[in-house]
Amino acid sequence: MAGIRLILWDFIMSFMWVWSGALIKIFVYKILGFGFEPRGEIIKGTLSILSMFFFAWLGKISRGGSYNPLTVLSGAISGSFSGFLFIVGARIPAQYILSQIIMGKTIFLYHRVFLFQVIGSITGVRLIIDTFPEIGHGPRLNVDIHQGALTEGLLTFTIVTISLGLARNSPSSFFMKTWISSVSKLALHILGSDLTGGCMNPASVMGWAYARGDHITKEHILVYWLAPIEATLLGVWTFRLLVQPRKEEKVTKESKSE
Repeated sequence: MAGIRLILWDFIMSFMWVWSGALIKIFVYKILGFGFEPRGEIIKGTLSILSMFFFAWLGKISRGGSYNPLTVLSGAISGSFSGFLFIVGARIPAQYILSQIIMGKTIFLYHRVFLFQVIGSITGVRLIIDTFPEIGHGPRLNVDIHQGALTEGLLTFTIVTISLGLARNSPSSFFMKTWISSVSKLALHILGSDLTGGCMNPASVMGWAYARGDHITKEHILVYWLAPIEATLLGVWTFRLLVQPRKEEKVTKESKSE
């Protein structure tokens, strides 16, 4: 039951995440009419941080629900082996199959990769485009494929490292951990927005790419899937290599005191 609950939360949060971004843009640019002037960007950034606080709270009450497959993957690598098997064998696979069933296709390429978060994103984007056709077409690759992959990889590596550091050093401080993480994500998003969109979330990009029909292109798979996944793996392994686990630190301190 806990596993099914997590999968459902993944779908709901992914659906809500793509809607939150679209609604923030509509509110700032259309309702307030600020355009891309500094005031509009400040308001947009503030609302984005508040939105990330809200989703962090949802992740807390759902006991692990997530809108980003990379968060799930990072937790799978860092956690226990049984948890890793569940995430890789159930949660992550659950993030693509139903998306193809819902859209009337049977593509097995991604059936083992990030299913329910992708489903939530695709469903959310489809409803957004039907409701607000003027919202646009989501993030696009504006540089060559190698520069795009490097950009998304570096951004993902950075945010994964920051998240792991916060989880280790401030495990019980929800506000401080969420504040630093949200500001970091916003800053990294701004840095990469003109190049790749600064997404750091394969599921969210997948929703927009599916709507445009370029979700199985080499550029999309390499830049928005392979590069972030490899950067997540590298980030987790590098962090574990350079940062000593707390249990080992405690044993070291006790041995020194003796």
